[in-house]
Amino acid sequence: MNDTLQEKIKKLHLSGMLQTADMRAEQAAKEQLSFIEFLELLVNDENLNRSRNRRNDLMRKSRIPQHKTIEEFNFSWQPGLNRQVIYGLGTCEFIRKKENIAFIGLPGTGKTHLSIALGIKAIEQGYTVLFCTLSEMMEDLYMSRADNSFRQKLKKYVSPDLLVIDEFGLKKLGQTNVDDLYEVISRRYETSSTIITSNKQFDEWGSILFDPVLATAILDRFVHHCSFISIEGDSYRMKERERITSARRRGRPKKDAAAGQIKEEELPHEE
Repeated sequence: MNDTLQEKIKKLHLSGMLQTADMRAEQAAKEQLSFIEFLELLVNDENLNRSRNRRNDLMRKSRIPQHKTIEEFNFSWQPGLNRQVIYGLGTCEFIRKKENIAFIGLPGTGKTHLSIALGIKAIEQGYTVLFCTLSEMMEDLYMSRADNSFRQKLKKYVSPDLLVIDEFGLKKLGQTNVDDLYEVISRRYETSSTIITSNKQFDEWGSILFDPVLATAILDRFVHHCSFISIEGDSYRMKERERITSARRRGRPKKDAAAGQIKEEELPHEE
């Protein structure tokens, strides 16, 4: 490809086509493809490149802290969790219907994992996603009042197709925080979807919110179109901690009473 043609393709912002043009030209010559078939290959390459770039951009803007998938979730550790329900949520039909989800369970039971996994499924389908903890969002909105950027920051939490609010209930909210949370929930009501994870049962949520009137308004709007997923198993992190601790204990040096020497037990291999 000559330099002039490359410059023209760059000006048209067809980077995907530019990356594969020489390879596709060689393929077309070898396979004796028609002009239309050659053009179709280039257009497909451009579409794939744009889709990949959009997914990467959506992932970057989502602030999702780590990559977790539904397929990686250990359902055997949480036998009370309905696998089919979770996979059904993974279709993102709840986003198309502007519905909400609440994951409720003790720390370490997989609430955050599942909320992240659904966020990633949403991004794969082209939805905008934002992940944050409740305290992060409240602090961000509170600080924005000092520099008069509140409306701009509020839009940040209102505009995504899916907002994931993690760690709801770790601490009580003050009046200003409750006011801000009401603004977020009320503006998202029946226009977009929200996922909340909490270690508190729903009947305890009201006690987290300072103002009982606003608390009722917030909860009423959130639960109107909401699926509650209760995870009643034990903490996976604690189980992992116990397994590692047990393995280390088995691997400590042990004194041979007969020989009076120290020997090391063999640690089990991890798959």
